[in-house]
Amino acid sequence: MTAVRAGHEQKVRWGVVATGGIAARFTEDVQALPDAEVVAVASRSEAPAKEFAGRFGIPRAYGAWADLFADDEVDVVYVATPHSAHRAAAGAALAAGKPVLCEKAFTINAREAEELVALAGEHGLFLMEAMWMYCNPVIRRMVRLVRDGAIGDIRTVQADFGLQGPFAPEHRLRNPDLGGGAILDLGVYPVSFAQLLLGEPDRVQADALLSPEGVDLNTGMLLGWDSGATALLSCSVTGATPTTATVTGTEGRIEVASAFFNPDRLVLRREGEEPVEYTAAGEASELAGMQHEAAEVMRCLRAGETDSPLIPQAGTLAVMRTLDRVRELVGVRFPVDA
Repeated sequence: MTAVRAGHEQKVRWGVVATGGIAARFTEDVQALPDAEVVAVASRSEAPAKEFAGRFGIPRAYGAWADLFADDEVDVVYVATPHSAHRAAAGAALAAGKPVLCEKAFTINAREAEELVALAGEHGLFLMEAMWMYCNPVIRRMVRLVRDGAIGDIRTVQADFGLQGPFAPEHRLRNPDLGGGAILDLGVYPVSFAQLLLGEPDRVQADALLSPEGVDLNTGMLLGWDSGATALLSCSVTGATPTTATVTGTEGRIEVASAFFNPDRLVLRREGEEPVEYTAAGEASELAGMQHEAAEVMRCLRAGETDSPLIPQAGTLAVMRTLDRVRELVGVRFPVDA
């Protein structure tokens, strides 16, 4: 494994696996960081890799993942494939000695996630889910407010994420082989939001509308904790929802603006007091978008950390277990679950 050099004077060199929209957005954000550069991209064939490399000025393009993983000038790999390929891509990168940032949903199921975490541990390598929401400065402010008792004890969390449909049967969101449906693609956000504040739930209830292919199109989730807290969550590929989140406690509530997974502001409301607004501009950060998660990865690599305190592997595994429970309850099963 190529050692990541300490200090901001040396740029961290990224390799990107896949060439879709999220890979493009991440690459654009990372290239704007002064202490990072994207030096290689890989796809399953050479043509899309070369096109992507040309678009973003990336020096090397590979038509096979293994070639990127063997590149000694790649310090860390970003996996941006569909989540059905996360286990294979991230696993191969780790086996080749590369630290990994892997998109969400982290894997198809908790078993695959546990395998990746175990593999990273065996090789002593950094591994993190790309849950950029957790690195957002407004979300981090929310966590501090809650932990400081600003709203008392949490009683209810509400969050939704829905996209305007309909999606054609051949779309990846309708394909069981690609882990299609709303739960893994969108539901991971509201579940991760709730579990950021409350941890893994003690009880899970769910109901869903399924497609003819057997993936969920519209899902409602009710999570419960022994503390008395509940979370009312939903995800959908049949209609655009507000994509907001609210955390209500015994002494107030916090309202997170749309899109709650990358918000630019929140409002703290307490009985008898004027609302207080916190904005991204007020959090003293010059970063934006996916730069926050990239910066956290690079901080960890330079510090020799293999697990990020902002997006710990234990939290990722807990979210995957909840998503597994939701899928089991609504009857969504993928071929790799067997």
